[in-house]
Amino acid sequence: MINFVGFHCSVIPKNYQHILAFAFAIHHVNENAQLLPNITLGYKIYDNSFNPRRTCRNTLDLLFMSEVFSPNYNCVKTKKVVAAIGGLTSENSMQMANIVSIYNIPQLHSFLRNIRFNNNAGEEIFFSKKGDLEAGYDIINFVRFPNESFQTIRVGSVNPVGPVGQRFVLNSSAIKWNEKFDQNTPKSTCVESCHPGESMSVQLGKQACCYDCVTCPYGRISIQMDARECQECPKDKYPNKNQDSCIPKALSYLSYEEPLGSLLTCLALFLSMITVVVMGTFIQYRHTPMVKANNWSITCALLSSLLLCFLCSFFFIGQPETLTCLLRQMVFGIVFCVSVACVLAKTITVIVAFMATRPGLGMRRWVGKRLAGSVIMLSSLIQAGICVVWLITSPPFPEFDMHSETDKILVQCNEGSDLMFYLVLGYMGLLAIISFTVAFFARKLPDTFNEAKLITFSMLMFCSVWVSFLPAYLSTKGKYMVAVEVFSILASSSGLLGCIFLPKCYIVILRPDLNNKKQIVGKKMRYR
Repeated sequence: MINFVGFHCSVIPKNYQHILAFAFAIHHVNENAQLLPNITLGYKIYDNSFNPRRTCRNTLDLLFMSEVFSPNYNCVKTKKVVAAIGGLTSENSMQMANIVSIYNIPQLHSFLRNIRFNNNAGEEIFFSKKGDLEAGYDIINFVRFPNESFQTIRVGSVNPVGPVGQRFVLNSSAIKWNEKFDQNTPKSTCVESCHPGESMSVQLGKQACCYDCVTCPYGRISIQMDARECQECPKDKYPNKNQDSCIPKALSYLSYEEPLGSLLTCLALFLSMITVVVMGTFIQYRHTPMVKANNWSITCALLSSLLLCFLCSFFFIGQPETLTCLLRQMVFGIVFCVSVACVLAKTITVIVAFMATRPGLGMRRWVGKRLAGSVIMLSSLIQAGICVVWLITSPPFPEFDMHSETDKILVQCNEGSDLMFYLVLGYMGLLAIISFTVAFFARKLPDTFNEAKLITFSMLMFCSVWVSFLPAYLSTKGKYMVAVEVFSILASSSGLLGCIFLPKCYIVILRPDLNNKKQIVGKKMRYR
């Protein structure tokens, strides 16, 4: 007897048609005396479970297994193995080939290809070039009854060579599922399905049908059941709480409607009104000795620049646009430079005026509008030149930052050049330091001409605000960064307004008895 061995069988074989076809072919060969006269073919079928180690063991069992397992010794076997058919996987076939080649036993790989024959029912049976059965077959449902008996019910069919649309037919309503299933159709996986917001993660060393459901990583979503992987939302959207859909991001900027924007807006308007009231007061009492003692042109320039400082904060509130981004830092830098230059001019004027009262110094011709105007004009032109270079080389522009915050798009102005931005602030700070230093050394001059004490205190507040501004500005983002700058503008401007002008308004309005030439001259004489 000639023995063949096939290595694919299990409790419920996946490719059971191959085994049936193999057995059917052997049976018909043995019945036909013309094919192999005086030779009867036999076969043994082993289950390798798609396991290479088991394949190796079964191959040795085929060759040498008897009551005592002795490899390379065959003491009782009389049947000869002349050929072996490999498994369906190349890995198992290689394991078999490594062993049977030692004993010169051929291994067949394409035994079931290109074969055609008729079965007992007269139906033609044939296999494709890949060894797949091309004949149709019925889908049978085995129904188990309480008395342990079974009944088969035809619930469908498969016909690979039939018309398109009729090659697979299944009547699901005719299927009788086991009572153990809590639903009509049993699941083909060993875990529950993964819900939206989760993805499948195949367990190590297990089949693909056994997987874990893993929550999508932060910033990713899945929108379908049993998603193989999570996906990112578009740049203008972000995942919802369940990570199963994307939500449009809201635009974030310092708006007039929100509490912070409304507060800064009201504060800017209030300070602007205070500045207008101070200007009106000085205009109304411009003929009094107190107002005349101050340089009227510098006072008007300083109050006007402070009013513009308060109003320029509105360039920072609201959604940034191309024009506002271009103007806000430039206007802020130039207007603030004019304010600080006016304070510096006031300080220098106080010093020159005091020195001009001393005989023989020849300083009288420098006192007046010429000196103050020169200081203000020169200082402002330098700042304006820096701003022009900034606009030409790298002008600011609006940008949308979609990555800094998960659920918001930060609408902000890109300054274009950080160097130019800090150069504008640095020049303004330099003027403030010079003004503070000059006022500090002039603080003990006679009261008649002396505003140096008030200027010293105002510039101390001014410098303190902007020194604390830098770390606060650099540590924030989006609308809070803008709010820090607006607050610094309002605080520093109100410091100048309050320290320099409110004491004078107090004397002009509430203490008119001190606002006379006799009081001023008296003070002047005491210092002499």
